[in-house]
Amino acid sequence: MNDIQVKTVVLLRPGEVEYHTAWAMQRDLVRQRSAGEAGDTLMLLSHPHTYTLGRATVPGHILVSPATLAEQGVAVIESDRGGDITYHGPGQIVGYPILKLSRHGGDIIRYLRNLEAVIIRVLTSYGLRGERVDGLTGVWVGDEKVCAIGVKMSASGITHHGFALNVSTDLRFFGQIIPCGIVDKGVTSLEKLLGTTAPHAEVEQRIVGAFGEVFGVEVG
Repeated sequence: MNDIQVKTVVLLRPGEVEYHTAWAMQRDLVRQRSAGEAGDTLMLLSHPHTYTLGRATVPGHILVSPATLAEQGVAVIESDRGGDITYHGPGQIVGYPILKLSRHGGDIIRYLRNLEAVIIRVLTSYGLRGERVDGLTGVWVGDEKVCAIGVKMSASGITHHGFALNVSTDLRFFGQIIPCGIVDKGVTSLEKLLGTTAPHAEVEQRIVGAFGEVFGVEVG
């Protein structure tokens, strides 16, 4: 009987990383994965206060002045991911899967749904009902988004960018933008939904477990 080869994904946890630095790390991992110099990787990290503008960002979705942003120490960065503007900051877990998509179904829409499924499983483990909303990307609880998703695939079929789960995020920063260009829905966090703070390391572990289950891989 032939042994079944288990797919593995390397887990990186670099802590809080400036957005540009993390972006460069992703590009390097994409290059290595494309060249066969590295396997699939999942990075879990956080960013300092940052607004990122996706390829679909509409002018005017930042609602405060550059001077206000400078006073708050908030960076504004144009990203090459999909989607509109979003916020990254302390108390958030950002996941950047660097995957050769052909090993995971080869379908970018299916990949997006799988990322949503990972977060939905995490929420379920806390007794919360996470849902998808037709026509939108991300995970919602009621009319409030708890996890934003924006991805890109390289010419060689390697995924990068990913998801941002609000754990204990200061939600006031979302009030200074039109998050993901959506005007009729809100933003929430795990802390707000639970009424208490879930340990960051615990949430990360649940993400790792759910990622392994949904993608059928060993993460570590």
